[in-house]
Amino acid sequence: MPRPQHCPSPRELADLELLAGGALAPVTAFDEPGSPVTIELPEALVGEDVELVDPEGLPLALLHPDGSFETLSVAQHGPFRRLHLTPAAVRERYAGATFVPVVDALSEDELASLREVGTPLVLLAMTGPGAAELSPVALLRASLAAAAHLPSTAVVAVPLASHGDAQVDHELGAHVCAVYAGPDPVLALPDPGDSDDEYPDDIAEIVDADQPSPDRRGLVLFFTGLSGSGKSTVAQAVIDSLLESGERTVTSLDGDVVRRNLSAGLTFSREDRETNIRRIGWVAAEISRHGGVAVCSPIAPFDATRQDVRAMTRDAGGAFFLVHVATPLEECERRDRKGLYAKARRGEIPDFTGISSPYEEPADADLRVDTTGRTVEDCRDEVLSALADQGYLARPRGSSAPGGAQARPEGDDQGEGTSEGPLRVLFVCTANICRSPYLELRARQLFGPGAGVEVTSAGTQGFTDEPVSDTMAAEFARHGTDIAGFRSRPLTGELIDQADLVLTAEAEHRTRLLEDRPAAFRRTFTVGQFVESAQAADPQLRGRALVDAVLARRVPAAPEHDIADPYRRGPEAAARAGRQMEELLDVLVQRLRTA
Repeated sequence: MPRPQHCPSPRELADLELLAGGALAPVTAFDEPGSPVTIELPEALVGEDVELVDPEGLPLALLHPDGSFETLSVAQHGPFRRLHLTPAAVRERYAGATFVPVVDALSEDELASLREVGTPLVLLAMTGPGAAELSPVALLRASLAAAAHLPSTAVVAVPLASHGDAQVDHELGAHVCAVYAGPDPVLALPDPGDSDDEYPDDIAEIVDADQPSPDRRGLVLFFTGLSGSGKSTVAQAVIDSLLESGERTVTSLDGDVVRRNLSAGLTFSREDRETNIRRIGWVAAEISRHGGVAVCSPIAPFDATRQDVRAMTRDAGGAFFLVHVATPLEECERRDRKGLYAKARRGEIPDFTGISSPYEEPADADLRVDTTGRTVEDCRDEVLSALADQGYLARPRGSSAPGGAQARPEGDDQGEGTSEGPLRVLFVCTANICRSPYLELRARQLFGPGAGVEVTSAGTQGFTDEPVSDTMAAEFARHGTDIAGFRSRPLTGELIDQADLVLTAEAEHRTRLLEDRPAAFRRTFTVGQFVESAQAADPQLRGRALVDAVLARRVPAAPEHDIADPYRRGPEAAARAGRQMEELLDVLVQRLRTA
């Protein structure tokens, strides 16, 4: 990983070796001659004693008008507090060592070079905000792991924060390193640039946990837009798809829910609205800290507040993805069933975004979506596609986007169902000896030759090479269905990938299937759910065109869609299951037949 630009460069840090024998003294006041340490105070505080506190409000120091300061207390808690030593304690405890500034995990090559130093080592882990690639805790863990690979090596935490100014950060970093080292040398490691140096296994595990791949990293999906733009509707559609796929844990931070549970008592003044957004942002960031996906859809009209939420997410180690739902004001007003815009224009609602209060359009949106004249599903798929492009979601093979309904591109030979050739339908039940064989064999019988549809079946807990259960024998006999050649088989990922449409007897089968193949969620329905979705679609659609329409717009799964298991429950249960499956097949065969 490249070193952060604000840290001293190898050449700059190497210059510090000249300080051995003539060490810098610790800073005792702000703005003293030659010191890179400055502090800017509000005009009202100039000439006053100012108390400096930590984020929890603990007083740390008192700053006097002349720039001098006195220590009031030090933090007593926090991970690796034992490694936070004063420079004086470090110089006394580790006199004669070589000091090595560390802003990233150490690679095999870096460890090899340090083994040749010949003196005890002290790794100065730069743990201040923005100072390192890794989070402060991960950097210390990685540094301690590196120390275990080196002889006579200690680790010291240096809480040096970045100030966003390369020159200031260099000067302050050089000064701080020299103060910790005292008369001893400071050794700068060569900058690895973009090289792919390998880490030892224990260090690699720490880095991977701290910087997971995008599909494992916490994510704040933040929708912003005018009232009536469609942001909440699109956000909910995205949430539904994420929950269906089972890829990520998802938390919805809807505006009304948050107002009721998190921000009760706040008004709709600008100040309180911004407080509400920051509360949403803080909760969302904490969700991202633990690898979850938080979906937020407030109006959030002001850029500064959105930037605050972005910063909270970054500090928590999550990713921030901003969607600007850029539906024009005129369209939002046209959709306004509650008459809020009309009331705002009459002056009855003060500070109404877009009318009497501004909306600052984001210049840094990751995606811009205009919902005018578009379906919810189309907008949802655009968001899901953008998330897949960034690696936050797995893109189903054969589709341009999760939830989309497009044929796979030419040259994709990954084995998934294709828009060319017959439509492949896979029926799934538990053991593949009752319901799914019935659906397969009767569908094949009803389709007949030349229908353009291939049907197969399997079981989530399928037996292997078992004949059809005698439970359904009488039902097959009613239709003269040949069952002699059927043998059961277990469901496999390959069978799922090869199917254009996967139809399960019960919702439980669908859930179990998607646990192993979450990317197949678009193509997977209960039989009853698919049939009801097909009946809600354009009645002129047939075959693959119908499937594409249902993939883009499905009805929710419901208990009444399930086909109850008749296995060993007597002839009445078998007859009920047979009648239900015949009714479903009547619609299914009619709508999927293309010839």
